[in-house]
Amino acid sequence: MPDEVILRRWTGKVATERAAEYAKYMAETGIEEVETTDGNLGHQITLRDLGDGTTEITALSWWVSMDAVKAFAGDEPGRARYYTVDDIYLVDRPDFVEHHVVFAGFTQPER
Repeated sequence: MPDEVILRRWTGKVATERAAEYAKYMAETGIEEVETTDGNLGHQITLRDLGDGTTEITALSWWVSMDAVKAFAGDEPGRARYYTVDDIYLVDRPDFVEHHVVFAGFTQPER
């Protein structure tokens, strides 16, 4: 277990009827890239129906350091990364992500 674990959190919104489709797309693009970046400890994609025709989609990833996050996200790790097709799905596309130091409760996922 590293001395410090960083949680990277991105949240956007999609039309509910396309949420599962977009989550699958994310898993095949950005999340695949997350998995293959040195220093990644794991990831999750979560969906939350907001009841208004939109669904919140959140990508969580855990990293051994901010340097590892930068290896994935680039020199501005607080900026969200997007792919060309994201504009087709997203109805809310934030410019920034959040980074948190994990204080307690982190479990190394099995690979």
